[in-house]
Parts: sequence; C-alpha cells; structure tokens
Amino acid sequence: MAIAGCSNLPASGPSTADIVNQPADSSQTIFELVDLAPAALAVLNSRPTDSFSGSFGDRSGATESRIGVGDFVAVTIWEAGAGGLFSAPLTTDRFTPGSRTATIPEQAVARDGTISVPYAGRVKVSGKTAAEVQATIEERLAGKAIQPQILVTISRPVSSTVAVTGEVASGGRIPLSNKGDRILEVVAAAGGIRAPVNETEIRLTRGSRTVAVPMITIVNNPSENIYLRGGDTLTLVRNPRTFIAAGATGRNAEIPFDADAMNLAQALAKAGGLLDFRADPEGVFLYRFERTEVLRRIKPDSPLLAYGRSIPVIYRVNLRDPNGLFVAQGLRMQRGDILYVSNAPLTEVQKAFSIFQSLTSPAVQGASIAAGFR
Repeated sequence: MAIAGCSNLPASGPSTADIVNQPADSSQTIFELVDLAPAALAVLNSRPTDSFSGSFGDRSGATESRIGVGDFVAVTIWEAGAGGLFSAPLTTDRFTPGSRTATIPEQAVARDGTISVPYAGRVKVSGKTAAEVQATIEERLAGKAIQPQILVTISRPVSSTVAVTGEVASGGRIPLSNKGDRILEVVAAAGGIRAPVNETEIRLTRGSRTVAVPMITIVNNPSENIYLRGGDTLTLVRNPRTFIAAGATGRNAEIPFDADAMNLAQALAKAGGLLDFRADPEGVFLYRFERTEVLRRIKPDSPLLAYGRSIPVIYRVNLRDPNGLFVAQGLRMQRGDILYVSNAPLTEVQKAFSIFQSLTSPAVQGASIAAGFR
C-alpha cells in the first residue's frame, strides 16, 4: 500500500484526483475544470462556428458585370455614313460594311479608372457597365462623328476573377461569369482538389477578412457554397481535422474525424472505448483551449477570464452516471481536442502488487531452491 501511494509508479497521465483536486490558491490555477451538465452543454453547442454564409452572406453573383481597374477593354465605333472620323471615305458606288467601322485596340483600364478614346479623350469606365460607357462615348462623339454607335467589350475581365491556389490541380485566376459562380464551381474550374475532401480546408479571403471552413462542410451544407465576387482569393489547404486519444482507451493515437461533425461518444468509439481493466468511468476528460466569451457564460467567476482570449479548460464527463452517455453524445468535438481517460484507483494498487511481486519473486524462488537441498 505504501508503494501504491508513491507518485513514481508508471502511468499514462494524471489520475482523476490529480485533475479534480486543484490548488486552494486560485493564483496557482492553470486550467479551469468544468463538469459537463445540460446547462454547460447548451452554452457549448450555441457557440458560433466559422461560416461563409454567416460571415459574407450569399449575395447572388448574377448581376451585370462592371468594369474595374486592370480590365482590358476594346471599343468598336460605327458611323451612319462613310467619310466620317472613323469610317473610310466613299470612293465607289458600292462599299463593304466594314468601311463604316473602326475598332480601337484593347487597352487596360488605368489606375485612375479611365481609357482613351480618340476625339472623346479620357473616359471614366471604372465601376460602370459596358452600356453606361457606350452611352458616355456616344455623347462625347456626338457632333464629331456621323451618328456614332458604340460597342464596348470587356475582353479580359481581370477585376472579375478569383485567385485559386493551394491544393488544386491548376491554380490561377478564374474569371467569373455573368450568371454568378459559387465556390465549388470555381474549384472545379481550377481542376478540382488534390487532397481528400474530408482533409481539405477552404480559406476565403475577401478584403481584409479571411474565414476558413472545412470543404466537407460546404459539400454537406449547400448554404455554405456561396457566390464569389471579383477579387476574392480561395486558398485550399490540406488540414485534416483530428483529435488525440490518450490514457485508458483502446487506441492512443491522433484520430481523424472522417465526417463533417463528431460528438464525444463517437470519439470514444473511434478511440476503442474505455478499457474495462484500467479505465475510470468517472474520469473521462476533454482538454481544450476555450474562448473567453464561452467560458464567461459557463463560469462567470473564473479567475482565468483575465488571461487572454484562449483559456485552457478541462471538461469532465462522468460515465458512471447514466446521464453521462447523453452528455457525451451532445458534446461536439473540435479540431485539436485531447480526449483523456484516467486510470481507475485500483489500477495503481495492481501496479504496486506487480512491482512487489517482481521484487520478492527472486527471493521466494531462492528460498524454495535452498529448501530443496535440505
């Protein structure tokens, strides 16, 4: 029994008593222990998750394209008769239709948002539709050309493209169509992904904000497959969602989710369940760095709330209580969680007896041999 109480006995981690019995001095507390109950579970399940539709909305992309800085624009001018500014002079009784047209070579929209049109000067085109630019040029050429008719074509819409990079077959700038393109359509246009769906994370950058969502969530939830806008950047990263199982479980390893979501009961099953001869059903713990706003709703008097935005929290589930299985089924796992099951107190006694037996066995055997020679 003295050996059983020794802290030098081999173990896979702290015991239930080591975790539960925190220092009386709150200044020495380095983690917050939370016994999971229905109230705490409701707070955890109500926490907001990263979402494309919640962060950026799902405004339809099916709007008329507008010209942006860097786009390449071509202008074609028709005149009603020959001999005008942009048409060839009439030299015969018959002439081709092309003699009344002139095409200005494509040009990139300058940083000030303008292009140059002969006899019309610098024309502001940035932020306008092709029809609006056509009307502006016609107005400026009125009285100079013979009843001019203008056609403006966006030959290379650089500002209406999405940059796709990372784990895709062929990254680059993908132009958006006038009907509007969603995330999965743009990823398909980039050749598809190179990593498995359940191991891929999509990071959407719009302006100064970046939001990351697992690709399997977008596949399973069509509302997350939002319309993209010109200037967006999609970065596909191979970042599998995993948790770590340790202690008295059937499998100690880093285990992938392999699904859109997973609860604690499913995580226990993936870890091989609790070992009957080792595990303490009252000592099922989930280690997690929790957000300050979440812990404040669970334990508003916690002294750790004053330290940063990420606080170490240990959630405890008592599986001896029949309600514990329902709690385990209701708690959603997150990437990077550590599932730890402590050893039962009797396990330490068994280890002590095993060590005692290994120490005394040679002496007993020697005494037996000596007795045989008498």
